Amino acid sequence: MAMLRAIVREMPDGSARRVYPFHVSLEGLEKAIICRDEEDYDVLVKYVFLCALATNVKVVTYVVVSNHLHVILLAEDYEQAKACGDEIRRRYAMWFSHKYHERRLYHDKCVDVQWIDTEWYLRNAIAYVFRNALDNGDSVERYPWSGYRALFCRGQCKGWTRPVTSLTKRERETLFHTNDSLLRLPWLIDADGCLEPVSATDYAYVEEVFNGSQAFLLKAIGTVNIAEMNEKLVDGPRTRLLDGDFFKLITSVCDRWFGKPVSALVRTEHARIVPYIYRTTNTSIPQLARGFGIAREEVANILRQNK
Repeated sequence: MAMLRAIVREMPDGSARRVYPFHVSLEGLEKAIICRDEEDYDVLVKYVFLCALATNVKVVTYVVVSNHLHVILLAEDYEQAKACGDEIRRRYAMWFSHKYHERRLYHDKCVDVQWIDTEWYLRNAIAYVFRNALDNGDSVERYPWSGYRALFCRGQCKGWTRPVTSLTKRERETLFHTNDSLLRLPWLIDADGCLEPVSATDYAYVEEVFNGSQAFLLKAIGTVNIAEMNEKLVDGPRTRLLDGDFFKLITSVCDRWFGKPVSALVRTEHARIVPYIYRTTNTSIPQLARGFGIAREEVANILRQNK
């Protein structure tokens, strides 16, 4: 499978950047319920976009369900995508603690970030995100807290809308729970004050991934392997693998990235792949050294240079 190349997109700050797709997931402590009513869902969706704005990344699509969140976004690198996920966690944890007077909603590993590096991976990740609507007992098409509604509607919203640029300071604080400036944003809200995803997501990116075919997307949603994608995107990165399974993992990444076995990698390739594996997998310097067949000191040096 060929690796996805960077694409150029205009980012929230108005600059054109070379970006890659990433998947960000967010869970509460021990998979606790993090959205208890419709206000919570609305706040978390809006925080996704406010945090994307603050970290200069572009939201492709998303879904919020009762105990977790998935976002596909475009960022320049892993660190930028992770910064967005961490900011979503920080802001929403503050909201949750203030509203319910409960702390420790999140723990250190509740934000997971994965670089989506192939077309197959991207299509299945997007399908997996939308399929999560079924966890809340609704259909993919009707679920209100998802970016699916932005797709295949020619950029048009159904019903009455209002631009966020018209909100007063009080309305902005009431509806978006922020003092952040919303000037010059194309975002629209509906009659209930909810954000219209067609005005805020890069829906064209999803449509391009599925060749402009809604039928193609729906087929992918219906056939996606939930267990496989959950392992790749959420549970796998949190689990410390045995050396044999860890070697299978890095072998697979090496084949996708470089088309060669681990043993054939050269120093410049180690410098690219080792930091990625370290950030996206529950591993250690000794295990990285064993897996890649290089000295621990060399692994440590590569990781220091990529901080």
